[in-house]
Amino acid sequence: MTRLLNNKAIPVILFLALALVPLYSSVFDDRFVLLFATRILILALAALSLDFILGLGAMVSFGHAAYLGLGAYAVGILAAHDIWDAWISFPVAILVSAIFAAITGAISLKTRGVYFIMITLAFGQMAYYTATSLSAYGGDDGLTMWGRSEFFGTDLFANDTSFYLLVLAILLGAYALLKRIAASRFGRVLKGVRQNEARLHALGIDPFGYRLAAFVIAGVLAGIAGALMANQTEFVSPAYMSWHRSGELIVMVVLGGLGYLHGAILGAIAYLMLEEVLSGYTQHWRLIFGPLLILVVLYARGGILGLIKGRAK
Repeated sequence: MTRLLNNKAIPVILFLALALVPLYSSVFDDRFVLLFATRILILALAALSLDFILGLGAMVSFGHAAYLGLGAYAVGILAAHDIWDAWISFPVAILVSAIFAAITGAISLKTRGVYFIMITLAFGQMAYYTATSLSAYGGDDGLTMWGRSEFFGTDLFANDTSFYLLVLAILLGAYALLKRIAASRFGRVLKGVRQNEARLHALGIDPFGYRLAAFVIAGVLAGIAGALMANQTEFVSPAYMSWHRSGELIVMVVLGGLGYLHGAILGAIAYLMLEEVLSGYTQHWRLIFGPLLILVVLYARGGILGLIKGRAK
């Protein structure tokens, strides 16, 4: 009963709490909380996409932030050419992310272990340095957008509350989709690859296509997160693609609970809240956060979700 309560209740409580943020912001007239929560949801979407391939298929991608940047640049570059319609910019962001994920994934998935980590890092850095060389679109300084995308001429993106609810709906939809995939035959094959790939080959199943499809799905979701981030900040930077951001996404997944999709969302919330609090005391906040993360890894098996479930027993 306790296990059922944990697995079913935690995501419901989590999304209900997130849905109440606009109400809190309105009652207490606190716009910062709404903007900060929007940033959390966007990075939670990126972390969720990484957890799908890392927790389910054991694919440690150290260049996952590249898709975040590609989605952001798709929106930013189109805006620079006076194309603001979300029905154009978001499909372009999805297409670019999918193509890049398909090409890099087809190459990266030929490797295993540390080689896979290094080649995904190499592709991520390749995208990063390509962005820094785009002098027509800001280069190292990034690209400023003079507004947000339009949605059939409405202010859906311009209004902070409606934009937050849109991001929350996308996150909820992505979570539901990935949960459905994880429970399907497709998801079971990915879990089989993580446990014993040789046995799958013995059963006549070639997991390469499954792993590549999962890699592309994760890249697309991260690209959508990048497109949303560009709209929230109204700014696009090569830093979105750096290996530091990829490392942060991995930390979010591990901190929340590897292998549990809602764990990635909890990890994003915890990471960004700790960053906000600790950075208020010192600019070297990572010196404090690092030991905290080590303690979580050593003594809290399963991250934050592991702690919650441990207390529920």
